[in-house]
Amino acid sequence: MHLAHAGPGVSGSGGSSTRASERNRQEVVFPTRDQYVEVVRAYRDGGFEMCADLCSVDYLTHPGRRLPEGVAPERFEVVVNLLSLSQVKRVRVRLQVPESDAVAPSLFELYPGVEAMEREAYDLFGIVFAGHPDMTRILLPEDWEGHPLRKDYGVGRVPIQFKGAPGPR
Repeated sequence: MHLAHAGPGVSGSGGSSTRASERNRQEVVFPTRDQYVEVVRAYRDGGFEMCADLCSVDYLTHPGRRLPEGVAPERFEVVVNLLSLSQVKRVRVRLQVPESDAVAPSLFELYPGVEAMEREAYDLFGIVFAGHPDMTRILLPEDWEGHPLRKDYGVGRVPIQFKGAPGPR
């Protein structure tokens, strides 16, 4: 796992933990898939009682983004924002997920509130969350083909009709 510092550059700490943005005092960690659940569990047990958000990012068009040394960029990233209301702290967990194996462990057992967020990431990006109790689409019909927030998803053309608009001239 790496801990990143914002500021003049991004630095890693030799493979153990990472430090946070100095500007907003937010810790940012980059665990491997094998470390992911245990890292999040350690934060939960350390007083981060709320998972405020879980979302995904497709970096297809930005493969060379800046990451801490030792963190290999992958096409997809799962971003988890944890809050400690009692300590007034926030931590961001950024998990790299390869396109060839778009699977991440589910955090449902630690934070049951992520159930819908993981389903949304699956529905729109195609990232499967292993161990999720109901890994089905949440926004689109079950027979929908593809994942519309992927950068390589074809944009369709659906004619829009406005009520009261004049017809073609």
